[in-house]
Amino acid sequence: MNTLTKMALGLMGQLKARPARGSASQSRALPPPNKDGGVPLMQALWQRQSQREFGVQPLPEPVLGELLWAAAGVNRPSLGGRTAPSAMNSQEVEVFVALPSGLYLYDPAVHALRLEVPSDVRGVTGYQDFTDEAALDLVFVADHRRMTLVPAAQREAYAFAAAGAMAQNVYLYCASQGLATVIRAWIDRHALSQAMDLGADQQVLLAQTVGYPKQGSTGG
Repeated sequence: MNTLTKMALGLMGQLKARPARGSASQSRALPPPNKDGGVPLMQALWQRQSQREFGVQPLPEPVLGELLWAAAGVNRPSLGGRTAPSAMNSQEVEVFVALPSGLYLYDPAVHALRLEVPSDVRGVTGYQDFTDEAALDLVFVADHRRMTLVPAAQREAYAFAAAGAMAQNVYLYCASQGLATVIRAWIDRHALSQAMDLGADQQVLLAQTVGYPKQGSTGG
């Protein structure tokens, strides 16, 4: 679906999820991440880029697990600390994964995915046409109920900062593994919130498309 069509459907309140493709289990345990893999940090920074042309092949389960652990996984089990910071350790930003088989929520504590919506919401995660068919779209959502220690006027800014840190972790992992990714803020947040069945205290912040680069594509 092209950008103009998505914008028109959004104006009419008709930008909606598609039926899921493939089977979807209620819970998916992910393989543990290989913490000794990847390239050196400086090389990953050198290779970090945004790409907007994606292949359609899915990510293998070990790669999906490492991607999500890089974004928001537990790296200090005794403290419950994560790979990305959050103000006052609120851990208010949740990572949702839009796959062809459904919308899942990543649970860092058990390193698993939990099915939230049995629909393919990838096309609702942004106006760009590539969101429809890329391997997956991440959606960073703030749960403001977790931010009781943060002054109300600052919660949104803090949540966006945390989501940005997660997105950069994803960028570096993708650079390390030869994957393509791009962060996106151009979103019909109302349509996406409805498609994700979010509550009043949950706020869509950013989305990020991830997949294998389309053959012959270039980054930016």
